[in-house]
Amino acid sequence: MAHIKLFIPGPIEVSEKTLRAFATPMVGHRSKEFQALYAEIKPRLQELFVTKQPVFVSTTSAWGVMEGAIRNLVSKKVLNCMSGAFSDKWFDVAKKCGKAAEAYQVEWGQPILAEEIDKRLATGEFDAITLIHNETSTGTMNPLWEIAAVLRKYPDVQFIVDVVSSFSAMNIPFDELGIDVLLAGTQKALAMPAGACLFAVSEKAFAKAATIKDRGYYLDFLEFRKNAESDMTPTTPSISHFYALRSKLDDFFTEGLENRYARHLANAKLARAWALDRGFELFPAAGYESVSLTCVKNTRNVDIPKVNAHLKKTYSCVIDGGYGKIKGTTFRLSHMGDESTENIRLLLEWMDDAIKVAGA
Repeated sequence: MAHIKLFIPGPIEVSEKTLRAFATPMVGHRSKEFQALYAEIKPRLQELFVTKQPVFVSTTSAWGVMEGAIRNLVSKKVLNCMSGAFSDKWFDVAKKCGKAAEAYQVEWGQPILAEEIDKRLATGEFDAITLIHNETSTGTMNPLWEIAAVLRKYPDVQFIVDVVSSFSAMNIPFDELGIDVLLAGTQKALAMPAGACLFAVSEKAFAKAATIKDRGYYLDFLEFRKNAESDMTPTTPSISHFYALRSKLDDFFTEGLENRYARHLANAKLARAWALDRGFELFPAAGYESVSLTCVKNTRNVDIPKVNAHLKKTYSCVIDGGYGKIKGTTFRLSHMGDESTENIRLLLEWMDDAIKVAGA
């Protein structure tokens, strides 16, 4: 069966090189061989996160660490910033964890604003805030640097940030921004198989976690730190992800991080320009567009299922037909991970052909 290349926002395409690394034969997860593997990748993970803090690998999707952060760090009340399907869900997760939670809700496609966060945190009600930097469902990138500046006024508030679909597509310096938990799933811009999550934790967050008596075990941040000190994990990890991560880090640093970030921005600009030139509109508010995927308003009422059927049959690839309540009125083009600008140009040529065939 022919491989169908993924231009969806995740899981995204994984290179043959990374898949070969993922298929490396097993070693014992308590062996010296595993310790050596983990020790090898740790400093490069710190360089990628731009941090002196340890960086951990969790054998969960990003949602595992998103829930884990709530369990580890919320004792009073959490402010959930909600701007799309995934950030909206974080509010539900907080309540299901038995935590007091409040929603700061904006219309899908609109950004979370620093001044609105400031107003809410000034009440003194909250000891944590959750933010999705790049809301994948809408292709909207929130102003992380502006929000981080506001959080500096509230040192007792834990700043928990999901960078699942922006991490490694742009520079996100953990220490400089003063983030307390930063987490990224492997299946998006990292261009690895789904099923693992990278995350960093601040000293402030470790201290807060130590005061929480019911933070659980599997995602206990203190257990992760204690085990990482001897290049181990609290529980049996997905060893395959560690091998794939070692290979992928080689790719990142061979390309050069600045070159990687520039490539993602160039891809994004190309996709945005194509959409506007073809008479579509971009779904996010102007100035808040994602660098890793483009969410397009289907203002021409193109039959996207027909477009995808043609792409799949003729070019062995697929795009995404929108997500959640904007499914059918938007479509999303992923240009993250290993995709070259030449690949994105080719995709857009195929899109032109498919739209013509679909009768639009």
